[in-house]
Amino acid sequence: MAFLEPCDDKRVLRGQLVVTYLWAAITGFGIYMTPDPHGHGTHQQLGLPPCPSVLFFSKPCPGCGLTTSWTATIHGHFAEAFRAHPLGPILYLLLTYIALVSLWGFFKGKYVSTAGPKWAWGIMIGALIFFGYGAIRFATSHNYASSTELANFAKRFGN
Repeated sequence: MAFLEPCDDKRVLRGQLVVTYLWAAITGFGIYMTPDPHGHGTHQQLGLPPCPSVLFFSKPCPGCGLTTSWTATIHGHFAEAFRAHPLGPILYLLLTYIALVSLWGFFKGKYVSTAGPKWAWGIMIGALIFFGYGAIRFATSHNYASSTELANFAKRFGN
């Protein structure tokens, strides 16, 4: 693989395992959680508050639905995953690939080289797609907040 470089520094190799640990944590939480039927709000099962964009504007932020999408992907509910956030399954599979390559590289003494213009362009194009989709969804969505979300917020912070 062109982006794997030989490396003798064990500290550098251990450092790239952060991606693998992050993937393992996300996957572990995703197995534990149940995708929210509203297509967003699954993160609230972890005790996190609803998205401020949903509460204040009743419109989704660019990341709204990603936790639900990833959880549905992990459970094998791909149609539900794409409905929650079309980029979710793609991002989860990309993270899975990078995590596994990082783990493989650790055992083979190679690090994942993210230097160079291809990575920079890939990240820029990915960010443009992600935030562009988020802006379009924000502009075209109405009444995005679910009654459950609003009730949980009211209960949590009092009336």
